[in-house]
Amino acid sequence: MEYDEKLARFRQAHLNPFNKQSGPRQHEQGPGEEVPDVTPEEALPELPPGEPEFRCPERVMDLGLSEDHFSRPVLRQAIEECKQVILELPEQSEKQKDAVVRLIHLRLKLQELKDPNEDEPNIRVLLEHRFYKEKSKSVKQTCDKCNTIIWGLIQTWYTCTGCYYRCHSKCLNLISKPCVSSKVSHQAEYELNICPETGLDSQDYRCAECRAPISLRGVPSEARQCDYTGQYYCSHCHWNDLAVIPARVVHNWDFEPRKVSRCSMRYLALMVSRPVLRLREINPLLFSYVEELVEIRKLRQDILLMKPYFITCREAMEARLLLQDRQHFVENDEMYSVQDLLDVHAGRLGCSLTEIHTLFAKHIKLDCERCQAKGFVCELCREGDVLFPFDSHTSVCADCSAVFHRDCYYDNSTTCPKCARLSLRKQSLFQEPGPDVEA
Repeated sequence: MEYDEKLARFRQAHLNPFNKQSGPRQHEQGPGEEVPDVTPEEALPELPPGEPEFRCPERVMDLGLSEDHFSRPVLRQAIEECKQVILELPEQSEKQKDAVVRLIHLRLKLQELKDPNEDEPNIRVLLEHRFYKEKSKSVKQTCDKCNTIIWGLIQTWYTCTGCYYRCHSKCLNLISKPCVSSKVSHQAEYELNICPETGLDSQDYRCAECRAPISLRGVPSEARQCDYTGQYYCSHCHWNDLAVIPARVVHNWDFEPRKVSRCSMRYLALMVSRPVLRLREINPLLFSYVEELVEIRKLRQDILLMKPYFITCREAMEARLLLQDRQHFVENDEMYSVQDLLDVHAGRLGCSLTEIHTLFAKHIKLDCERCQAKGFVCELCREGDVLFPFDSHTSVCADCSAVFHRDCYYDNSTTCPKCARLSLRKQSLFQEPGPDVEA
């Protein structure tokens, strides 16, 4: 059977290192000698005086390992007996190690015999968390509720698909904090005050999340401050995780990670790619301090000028050129996400936008004849190539969107020729008819 093969490999990996009696005998045995049959009772050496007798016979310790007809109550009884034996044996002894390995075998067998109909549900919904039961048995995680290790091999655990909250199945009913993904969906905004601390007295000297008693002296529990919310948390709700604080980025251009609570870390992780920062309103001086932001803004403005060409171009719509990883870049030039600012600081966003700008310009000016036909000719000098509003050497009339050479537009003191034509046309349309016409 497949289980017997797994068990054999498990025994080979875990039992042999502790079986030190069989190793020397195998080396001392000659090539022609036969190995005598030794029963498990004869193989065990006599215990020295003062050491408690190992009263768990081999047939009890191996119960359920080779037979398939034992029921779960019998296996549970064998597990309890094996636990008692482990407690009675001397610490760090070879027999205690052997008993621990056998206890693991018994628990594995009990897990194999577990009735699928009695399994816990695959989906649990609590406080807007949507928990799914995890299938992985080998990954070691930490429970976000009790702050202990989740042993996936023998414990059932769940993960929230919204905020990635992990916990034991026994801790589900103890959760008191709603899912932060609901806050992201309904109220997606940052705290833009740098570490807005109000003091422990405003929290009644209790954890901001679980309301456990805390103090700065560490009695009864250490108070840990979250740099994002400014509030204090206990050690179960604040694991000293590090995260970049949006308020420090926007006001100080400071990207140094700081300690935040578990709840704040999950919220910041879900919000990192959401474009909710309007930099020109929050801190307009930032564009004077960070030169890269000026270049990014110019590239985004050019991309918005290219967008009308793609909307009316069938080839561009079929190629889905407007579908980008950062969709807000083709919708406006004001909103930024924290991930955008991180990439600007690292120098990645400028290169990425330059590639997109080059791809869009190539389609309009070289690849597509329909887009080329929508170009402009400078009406002031009537010389040069076809102009487009996103060219670096052009200027666009704010009233009629006509495109001219920059030098021609600023050197010419007259009004825009296209605006003048439109004005004359309006006058001719709305001009009142004279008396001769009425007669």
